Amino acid sequence: MSPNLGVREMLLVGNGAVITRDPSRPFIRDGAVLCDGGLIREVGTWADLGARYPEAQFLDAKGGLIHPGLINAHMHYYSALVRGFGGKGGEPAADFVQVLERLWWRLDKALTLEDVKVSAQVCLLEAIRCGCTCMLDHHASPNAITGSLFAIAEAVEEMGLSACLCYEVSDRDGEDKALEGIRENRDFIQHASKGDGRRMAGTFGLHASLTLSDKTLDMCASSGDYQGFHVHVAEGQTDEPLCRERHGLSIVDRFRRFGLLGPKSMAIHCIHVDQEEMEILKDTRTAVVHNPESNMGNAVGAAKVLEMNRMGILMGLGTDGYVCDMLRSYAMANALVKHSAGHPNVGWGEIPTMLFQRNYEIANRYFSVNRGMLKEGWAADLVVFDYDPPTPLSDANVNGHLLFGPLTGHVVHTVADGKVLYKDRAFTSVDPKAIMARARELAVKVWERF
Repeated sequence: MSPNLGVREMLLVGNGAVITRDPSRPFIRDGAVLCDGGLIREVGTWADLGARYPEAQFLDAKGGLIHPGLINAHMHYYSALVRGFGGKGGEPAADFVQVLERLWWRLDKALTLEDVKVSAQVCLLEAIRCGCTCMLDHHASPNAITGSLFAIAEAVEEMGLSACLCYEVSDRDGEDKALEGIRENRDFIQHASKGDGRRMAGTFGLHASLTLSDKTLDMCASSGDYQGFHVHVAEGQTDEPLCRERHGLSIVDRFRRFGLLGPKSMAIHCIHVDQEEMEILKDTRTAVVHNPESNMGNAVGAAKVLEMNRMGILMGLGTDGYVCDMLRSYAMANALVKHSAGHPNVGWGEIPTMLFQRNYEIANRYFSVNRGMLKEGWAADLVVFDYDPPTPLSDANVNGHLLFGPLTGHVVHTVADGKVLYKDRAFTSVDPKAIMARARELAVKVWERF
């Protein structure tokens, strides 16, 4: 048995309650999961699998909760180096457009390729600590575009997680930058397509309607079949009126006319879309990703979560770069949907479905291996919580336990692609202190350039 827990070998995670998220066998009270070659080989009882596979490396859940690794359906890795930044004087932002202009669009211009990679490493560390094993990221660094997705991919590969990456094409920094962003998307997607597709994928990134001309959208749309588009939609209060004023169309209809919607595209936020736009999203099978904490923090409103779910729109959950903690996002989404509806008894089914089912359905559009269930043949991505429930726990009420119980402070083990990345709250193959120390050094320089 190898002492190197970062090496992928036959791994048995057992001696805990298994939440499979597989409808055919949702809960095994004293269960185990056998991982082999990065895939799940068997799921069963601990007594049975432990007896039949004594040669497997054993990871003891110690009576805790074994659960599929979580997925973040919309992330911004580049956001990490702004944490704690107090600004550089001037008037504080009073609306969402000013937040973009005075913070995010100044931050992204200050990033170098090394900043891009280290910022991703910081987020990946935090994701592992939070039991998140896969993220769909949306990147921007206008003065370090070429090679930026490759730098992020290196970080993802080194840290052992999975990601779907894209670069945010925008006209806000001029036509040359827009063309460079198009090339970066194209080059990375072609690169990712040459791999096995298990852990790395690409989409075509776009910023938002308000910073994209018809000419640029046409260039993006005519660039070829690039696994769909990842774009912000109707996030701020002025986005829709501005689009109608400039183009005579709603944002969603504008994107549809350029062929940007479809079963591999993601429309992020969709706070201010109307009924007609929601019908278009449904008909084109475009996924929508809700980011509750970001929407509250930016004071842009709340998405029509209940209505879109009732319509059958594929709707997932993300963090928009605020955090890497999907259980925190789960709790925020639960509170926001009740607050915005003015009703304390809504969202109990929709919100957990978004995180524990829809996020996986969205991710599985991009990767060659399915993830999100502890099921034979699916990706060996899982997390162990050291949760000792004060009340009975079963598949019928586990979502409530995860909402109000363990949160991410109870993550003790994280496994991705069959490798133990985090054991007993310690990283097995990377040095978090070194990464954080380098991030602090780089952050000082980023803040100076800002």
